[in-house]
Amino acid sequence: MVHKLDLEDKLIMGDKRACARAITMVENGDKEIFDMIKKLYKYTGRAYIVGITGPPGSGKSTVTDKLTKELRKRKKKVGIIAIDPTSPFTGGAILGDRIRMNDLALDKEVFIRSMGTRGSLGGLSKATQGAVKILDIFGTDYIFIETVGVGQSEIDIVKLADTVLMVMAPNMGDDIQAIKAGIVEIADIFAINKSDLDGADKTELEIQMMLDLNDKKDYRPFVLKVSGVRNEGMDILLDKIIEHRKYLESTNKLKDIRVRNAKLEILKLVEDELMSSVMKTIKNNSILEELAEKVVLRNLDPYTGRDKIIELLK
Repeated sequence: MVHKLDLEDKLIMGDKRACARAITMVENGDKEIFDMIKKLYKYTGRAYIVGITGPPGSGKSTVTDKLTKELRKRKKKVGIIAIDPTSPFTGGAILGDRIRMNDLALDKEVFIRSMGTRGSLGGLSKATQGAVKILDIFGTDYIFIETVGVGQSEIDIVKLADTVLMVMAPNMGDDIQAIKAGIVEIADIFAINKSDLDGADKTELEIQMMLDLNDKKDYRPFVLKVSGVRNEGMDILLDKIIEHRKYLESTNKLKDIRVRNAKLEILKLVEDELMSSVMKTIKNNSILEELAEKVVLRNLDPYTGRDKIIELLK
């Protein structure tokens, strides 16, 4: 076992094994690692966080891979968190993006971690925010978070990322319809991947038309056609991410985004802690079962049931 002090020192010095160990401790909910994050929090806030989302099959992993290589050409240190669906049988991540980014794993200035959702909704893992802090302390310049990619439920990325990149592909009309209903509003940049395929121009036109309908934003998202497989347009896409970062910094919106996200994170941590207290109380007696039976028999309403459980916590 790595000694706590060694772990802190090694993480600050950019040791990849220490980084891997610390993220595993976050995933396991180890109290020691959260005490360590409290102590080292002054080292966070330097990394720029880019969320990469979009429908399954749009090529998010390929785009992440190529953008990382562009950043490496510019001597930047990169962290990647790839969120995968959790296997209902093993509890582990099903796909394992490290396999898809094998050559990057050999680069000592790139850290890749696949994380299973473990039942968490919103396209992210419960441990993602903690892992981002570890990668920040580790010294990364950019952190890419690649979401699961299951559609409209993927809105949590906006609570964590500074810039949200939406990866689309031609001939995915149903997905265009789906994002119209909501998640289009979270994208700062649209990348139409596989642009060598028929339909790329039509997809671009559809996205531009959607953006035309949104006249409330003071910032219009970029729309770019790229090809991850052919490595075409990735340098321009990275430039657009950097351009968006400069826009946020120059207008002070980056601070606003981070304050908003910090509020949401604090509230979520409070919610988790309160829920944990509730579950401990319920586990120690059979009150929930008793209340549920009374509710079903109409001897009690669920609101009074709630009040009785809250009373136990006082």
